[in-house]
Amino acid sequence: PMARGFVYLTAVVDWVSRKVLAHRVAITMEAMHAVEALEEAFAKYGQPEIVNTDQGSQFTATAFTDAVLGRGIRLSMDGKGAWRDNVFVERVWRSVKYEEVYLKAYESVSHARCSIGDYLNLYNQKRPHSSLSDQTPDE
Repeated sequence: PMARGFVYLTAVVDWVSRKVLAHRVAITMEAMHAVEALEEAFAKYGQPEIVNTDQGSQFTATAFTDAVLGRGIRLSMDGKGAWRDNVFVERVWRSVKYEEVYLKAYESVSHARCSIGDYLNLYNQKRPHSSLSDQTPDE
């Protein structure tokens, strides 16, 4: 939430390291934002064997599915109500919400982008994770 309106965060997360590989903050939930984040992650870190998402409209859109399947990558979508399928990403969302979003009153989209980007850098580089034996995702 912002002072007026909302922004939406899309993130590409590595399941093993919990690292946020790429993200987008946007005022809509269009597929193009998810595709841009996905393509940035592929460009920086290479292509995975499998991409897992929930069943949100941005992930079931042709633009997104083509961006995955067109590269020969398998696409796995979580079942409806199956939160355990996406537990690692849900844990990232919890951290982002409680350690960043709920503590801020973003004045603008650019403020939200900058502040969330700064938090995700801290999350990857400096914040220890208990599930990683108190190492950071970058470590």
